[in-house]
Amino acid sequence: MFLVTGATGGLGRRIVRLLRDRQTPTRAFVRLTARYAELEHRGAEIFLGDLRHEKDIQKACQDVQYVISTHGTGADEMEIHYRANLKLIEAAKANGVQHFVFISVLGADRGYDDAPTFKAKRAVEQALQTSGLNYTILRPAGFASNLLPLAERFRQTGIYILIGDPQSRTSIVSTDDLARIAVDSITTADARNQIFAVGGPQILQRQDIPRIFGRVFNREPFLLNPPLLAFDGLRSIIGLFSPKTQASLGTLRTLLANEFFCTVAEIERLEAVFQIPLETLEAFLRRHLSV
Repeated sequence: MFLVTGATGGLGRRIVRLLRDRQTPTRAFVRLTARYAELEHRGAEIFLGDLRHEKDIQKACQDVQYVISTHGTGADEMEIHYRANLKLIEAAKANGVQHFVFISVLGADRGYDDAPTFKAKRAVEQALQTSGLNYTILRPAGFASNLLPLAERFRQTGIYILIGDPQSRTSIVSTDDLARIAVDSITTADARNQIFAVGGPQILQRQDIPRIFGRVFNREPFLLNPPLLAFDGLRSIIGLFSPKTQASLGTLRTLLANEFFCTVAEIERLEAVFQIPLETLEAFLRRHLSV
């Protein structure tokens, strides 16, 4: 039995679909208010719970052999990204889980002081590495599925807003590829107790993304490129009314201000270990958008 947390998210949903396509018993940890009908229709066992409640985590891990932790959305990074994963690791150990796959983030080990999510992810990585569980840690550079809403907006307006340096490099991974890598980590011997940087096959500049949108939709992009200082000013104003929101925006600022790309060697290692030809961002978008 697989347990997938964050099962209704962009990645978690794809992982559950893949597991059920392979006829693998799968338990999907979802919130009561989440849209999980599709997963139930596919034959996943639906576990209604709250990752902030330790009892729910303990119950969800019963009779489970494999855990894939994909959850991460939420306003409270420490509660969702950190404490819930620590409790999940503890429950996995108590129930004899054979392998734990954790979805981290590229750059988690760089020590970004202003990025709560990065700090929480790194702390979970370290806890998992010392837990005694077999593990695989995946550090994606960015999910292609996160660009789908932006692509749909671009389809309507032709406008793309890019904050910060347009030449900053990135390696956006096909979310479908990431789902397959997460699932195959369980049965791939060379993935045991390893950390992988995960990106697409191309090192892109951020300004390449609207160009790709333009090719997909056959229209010339109109690029708006406000400087990072504009974001900093807005964040400071927000801080006057909500210091907590200002702090949480540190993760977004880190993403905007730094490069997150995989080296050629890291991509070659990924493709060799998992025997997968990685999909380009443009190919992913063309598959998922009605064009």
